[in-house]
Amino acid sequence: MLFTPVEIQETVNMFLRHKLDVRCITMGISLLDCADSDSKKANQRIYDKIMRKAGNLVKVGQDIEKELGVPIINKRISVTPIALVAGASEAKSYVEYCKTLDKCAHELGINFIGGFSALVQKGITPADRILIDSIPEALATTEFVCSSVNVGSTKSGINMDAVKLMGETIKKTSEASAHCAVNGCSKLVVFCNAPEDNPFMAGAFHGPGEADSVINVGVSGPGVILAAVREYKGRPINELAEGIKKMAFKITRLGQLVGTEAANRLGVNFGILDLSLAPTPAVGDSVARILEEIGLEGAGCPGTTAALAMLTDMVKKGGVMASTSVGGLSGAFIPVSEDEGMINAVKQGSICLEKLEAMTTVCSVGLDMIAIPGDTPATTISGIMADEFAIGMVNNKTTAVRLIPAPGKKAGDWIEFGGLLGGCPVMPVSKFSCADFINRGGRIPAPIHSFRN
Repeated sequence: MLFTPVEIQETVNMFLRHKLDVRCITMGISLLDCADSDSKKANQRIYDKIMRKAGNLVKVGQDIEKELGVPIINKRISVTPIALVAGASEAKSYVEYCKTLDKCAHELGINFIGGFSALVQKGITPADRILIDSIPEALATTEFVCSSVNVGSTKSGINMDAVKLMGETIKKTSEASAHCAVNGCSKLVVFCNAPEDNPFMAGAFHGPGEADSVINVGVSGPGVILAAVREYKGRPINELAEGIKKMAFKITRLGQLVGTEAANRLGVNFGILDLSLAPTPAVGDSVARILEEIGLEGAGCPGTTAALAMLTDMVKKGGVMASTSVGGLSGAFIPVSEDEGMINAVKQGSICLEKLEAMTTVCSVGLDMIAIPGDTPATTISGIMADEFAIGMVNNKTTAVRLIPAPGKKAGDWIEFGGLLGGCPVMPVSKFSCADFINRGGRIPAPIHSFRN
């Protein structure tokens, strides 16, 4: 017998009771061969290639859902960082490139397209600067495009000129989209050590070291892990850890099946499987609730970072056991607005911005989907980012910041983003200034352990 009745019932429960899903299948497409000195020709090439490569993406995803009974929540595309493509043109703004991506997303019926991006960890080219300057208008005038900028790495250090510029850009983006249905900052993420194969938005882009086109898959199962944790109530932590690892193994095998099948049907390579506990605002789909089930009164209380470290590590170990193609971010996400339990933790005061920063030392990414007062200075935003990127640089891990300055809102007010983005209370930030530090500019040198050959 291939599967026992117990295993079949367990799988059915994962889908029906514990909200297991394939969070996304993301097709990565290289646009390097679309560059042209004429921006109109470049945009037409971009449109033609994306439509040709991804024309069947949504249909294939829907077919696999029906045939395997596996929910595939999002179908997405990531492309080569646009600054690398548009830099060959004479364009003084890249908003039209962003609109071309948005047009493709709309016509294909996908959820998001990522790659309105720049890689500036060691310096800013004229093309990078044009792209960054274009972000506020681009995200305010498009619906499906996500933007990212990598400003640091363990190998290169942190480009503080870029950190300062991105603090200003986040403020401008929030103001430019103040009257839009979705604040543009919810589609903008700033990175240190950005991976080139991440299938999750808003940080997905198709790295220049990738193949011409690939399928990357993101699997998420906070509800399944929560159910597994409940089975070990009162048991020693090492036994609980083993249970989490075994469940992560099972989830990963599901993602491997879906990703391989999607790649075969689309005629492209299977890239990576990203096993990340990515929460949603739905009850029962929360990373914070897993931490509480482990034994915390509220996410953010003493012991939270230790519990999150164990959870993230066991998810990674289970994934690596199950697939040789694990990549991307893989671990646990802690976005505030997208996690029902995290929202509750903010409301009851068990978690603050500084504790979230401490938690990012051991989780998958960083400070994610956090609303802050609209009058927060750009230099303070840059300071928060610099702290987060120092964690990534020194620890050789990916860290990211997705902050949303909420126009006209103060700490304690509620802001709604809608859909998977959810909503959350505006969190307070320090009133003490770091302006003199940020305005120095320059670059924080790479740490001593970066010098490896």
